[in-house]
Amino acid sequence: MPWVNHEMCSGCGICIQECPVGAMSIEDSGYADIDENDCIRCGKCHEVCPQEAVRHDGERIPQEVADNLRWVRKLLGHFREPAEQAAFMQRMIRFFNKQKKVNEKTIDAIKAAEDDSVKGIDAAIRDLPAERNTGSSKG
Repeated sequence: MPWVNHEMCSGCGICIQECPVGAMSIEDSGYADIDENDCIRCGKCHEVCPQEAVRHDGERIPQEVADNLRWVRKLLGHFREPAEQAAFMQRMIRFFNKQKKVNEKTIDAIKAAEDDSVKGIDAAIRDLPAERNTGSSKG
């Protein structure tokens, strides 16, 4: 997900004019921002920004890791006994391994669909096992 580095943004609005889906706006701060829910990840904002303020999401990996670790640390506070904490940590490992597996399988399906994207994605979805009603999908 692209993001705007406010320290680099001049608030010129070029990115907002170029966004094909209106996912960008100038906030009260005077800087551009991107609505993650509306962004289609086309990269046009990144391409047109004269200040290079629209950044690639890969730059945020360390921050996202830190956020994940803070979340785990917060949840860890609910467990007092060392055995409970150890069991919880194993559940968190399974949770993040599941996310990793989902991401890897998604990437594989996207790569396989490159020749005919729409049909390839549709075929990948059809080829998935039928969804089972197993209750919550949380770790």
